[in-house]
Amino acid sequence: MRTGIILICAWYISAIFNAEAAGKPFDIRTARATIEKLAPLHKRMASPNPGEWLSMHAEAGQTFEEYVVSRPRRPTAERNIIYIQPLGDFTREQSNIVCQTAEYLEHYFNVPVRICKARPLSEIPEKARRTHPFWGDKQILTTYVLHEMLKPELPKDAAVFISFTAEDLWPGKDWNFVFGQASLRERVGVWSIYRNGNPAAGSNEYKSCLARTLKTAVHETGHMFSMKHCTAYECCMCGSNSREESDRRPLALCPECMAKICWATNANAEERYRSLMAYCEKNGLEKEAVFFKKSIKILVTEPEPEGKAQ
Repeated sequence: MRTGIILICAWYISAIFNAEAAGKPFDIRTARATIEKLAPLHKRMASPNPGEWLSMHAEAGQTFEEYVVSRPRRPTAERNIIYIQPLGDFTREQSNIVCQTAEYLEHYFNVPVRICKARPLSEIPEKARRTHPFWGDKQILTTYVLHEMLKPELPKDAAVFISFTAEDLWPGKDWNFVFGQASLRERVGVWSIYRNGNPAAGSNEYKSCLARTLKTAVHETGHMFSMKHCTAYECCMCGSNSREESDRRPLALCPECMAKICWATNANAEERYRSLMAYCEKNGLEKEAVFFKKSIKILVTEPEPEGKAQ
C-alpha cells in the first residue's frame, strides 16, 4: 500500500514540473491559488432533499488533486477534436441549438469541434428501443448508441465522440430516462434535447432550451474527460434526478471542476471566462454572462499589499 502511495506522490510531483517545463498556462500550483480566489463566488452543496441525486446515490466527489492523480482522459496532440454525431431528425430550431452547442463546447473545452453528417434512426434496431411502460414516450437505449454505434466508429483524432439526438433516452435496467450518458474512459457519450423544452415556442423558450442543452453537453463531455460528479458545490457537474433539480444547477463549473478543465485542456482561466462571457452575451444568457464577468474581475484583481488592507 505504501508503495502505491509513493508512486502516486512521485507522479503528482512530476506532473507539476512537467507542466511548468512545458509552459502550461494553468499548472497545478496556479490551479490551487485560482480555486481559492474563486471559491467565494460559489455556493457549497447543501444536504440533499428526498428524491434528489445525492439522496439516492452515494458519491464521494473528486477534488482537483484527486482528478490529476487519476491520470484522466484528456486531449492530446493526436486526439484533440470533439466530434458531434447527430442522430435522427431535428427541427430548424433544434438544429440551430446543435450548432450553438458545438460553438459553446469549443469555448468551454479549448478544443476544436466538428459536426458529422447525421445518421438516421433506422440504424437503431428494435432491441435498442422501447415505449415507456407508463408515460408512452418512445426511447432509445443509450448503451447501444455508446457501444454499438459510436465506439466502433471513434475517429482516431477524437478527444471525444458524442451523439446528439432529439429522441428520449434510457440506460436500461430500472431507469425511467436520462438527459445523457457518457463513459469516463472510452471517450464516447450521448445526450438528448428531448426534455429541454420546445425552442420554437418563443425567444424565452428557445433560451431555456439552449441553456439546458449546454448544461447536458458540458456535463457529459466532462465525464468523458474523466470528471466525476461534483459533491462539493452547486456545479454543472452535479448529478440530477429530475428536470427541476437540473434547472437549479448553474451552467458554470465550481472552482475545483473548472481547474480540472483548465489543467486537462491547457487553458488559461481568465481567457476561458472571457470567451464564455462573450458567448453568453451574444446568445442572451444574461445571468450566466454576469457570473463569468464576476469571475474575471476576481482573477484580475490584485490582492491588497500586506499592511494596507482596509
